[in-house]
Amino acid sequence: MTRLNRTREPRQSQTAALTAFIEKKAEIDTMLARLQALSAEHFNIHPDEVHWGHVGNLDYYAELLKRITDSAFKEGEHAE
Repeated sequence: MTRLNRTREPRQSQTAALTAFIEKKAEIDTMLARLQALSAEHFNIHPDEVHWGHVGNLDYYAELLKRITDSAFKEGEHAE
């Protein structure tokens, strides 16, 4: 391997990582926007139709989101 190749590889790797990061961030942003829109519509449940199954569904969603936010903000079991 020449000296020139050794200096290019880390830069190409960093560029590829940045591209993958931006793509993954866009994927997360899309999911968050969809969740926000669904929440704004009360998860497509009419108030007169709410039952404990719906509460269970929201509890499950909240549990999953808490795992994510705990990890992202180093809280809960991820606290340092």
